Amino acid sequence: MAMRPTNPNGTYGEQPWRVLRVMSEFVQGFEDLGGLAPGVCVFGATRSKRTSAEYRLARRVGGMIAQRGVAVITGAGPGIMEAANRGAFEAGGVSIGLNIDLPTEQKPNPYTTKLLHFRYFFTRKYMFLYHSLAYVIFPGGYGTLDELFESLMLIQTNRHPHFPVVLVGKDYWQGLLDWLDRKTIREGYILPTDRSLMVISDDPEEIVGIALAQSPSAEAPVRKTRRMRM
Repeated sequence: MAMRPTNPNGTYGEQPWRVLRVMSEFVQGFEDLGGLAPGVCVFGATRSKRTSAEYRLARRVGGMIAQRGVAVITGAGPGIMEAANRGAFEAGGVSIGLNIDLPTEQKPNPYTTKLLHFRYFFTRKYMFLYHSLAYVIFPGGYGTLDELFESLMLIQTNRHPHFPVVLVGKDYWQGLLDWLDRKTIREGYILPTDRSLMVISDDPEEIVGIALAQSPSAEAPVRKTRRMRM
């Protein structure tokens, strides 16, 4: 007799009850975010050090977005997420963290004004998309790449409205973009117009300008900002 494969998430008899847990996460997420205006989601590596250039840039970008009256949304963790939340928090803005509960627990950073907890990655990812004006994506690993390519796929297939996707870090991302040009476009797997669904920049003013280009609520940019100290 054939055996069912092992299910690391519990027995098959438990699966129908998971539907209720998933539903409750969606309902709670909609309720918690429903009263807030959409924001800019910032993604990037959890392992970026506080002394790194990308951490300082994410902190600055987070602050600039908050100064324009727009919320900053991250995955609530350390590294780039902490930097963006920190910038928004220090600017007196709305700093949202969507934390994921993991076996090796991810400790939320202390710079959020609103913190949500999720058990399932897919409900958390939906909340990012549901409440986002733009994605700003710093260097990162599998999780960061997952957020990047899922957003591009949903925009490409018209399952989500076209919103800005900004890659930050030319030295990090240029190799990937070159590969897309050499391989996926040349082989016909994506179109040149698909490649244009994302832009790349290292300039904080340009990053924030692109991210907020479609925001109806963004305020005029602040000309002078206080320099942040580490």
